[in-house]
Amino acid sequence: MSRTKDELAGVVDLFGALTRAELARALAELAFKQGKEVDESAFESVIADAVDDYYLVEGNYDGESVLASGPVAFPAVPENGEDLPHIMDVPDRGVDRTALAERTRTRLREEAETVAEAGDEERAGYLLDVSYDLEAWGPVETDEVRERLDPVLD
Repeated sequence: MSRTKDELAGVVDLFGALTRAELARALAELAFKQGKEVDESAFESVIADAVDDYYLVEGNYDGESVLASGPVAFPAVPENGEDLPHIMDVPDRGVDRTALAERTRTRLREEAETVAEAGDEERAGYLLDVSYDLEAWGPVETDEVRERLDPVLD
């Protein structure tokens, strides 16, 4: 579990979903409010890591690519985070959780295939955990993901 990644999910949850640019702007606002120097170039890496680890998942909202909190996240609002909806001019976005879960399952299935072919035990173990989290998070089944990953872990 990553506190930073959970906090990213918490920021996103304040709005329902955010674009990458909006999330980066929110992080810059938080850094400013906390009196920290803002290195916006680091934000994309942090966001990408959260997406890679399923703390954030990509979806669509009104034809726009957005990020929503993902199946492994335990969203936590960071210090001063509750001020963001008052600072940023971003609409609340309700995302279709079923569509988001389906999209995430597809991504997980594709990644499981790649990991299984590479024999990457560490990532396979992580993805196995994600498969269970995803089933609890959204209305999808991930048996085929586990079936693909199990031989790598034996």
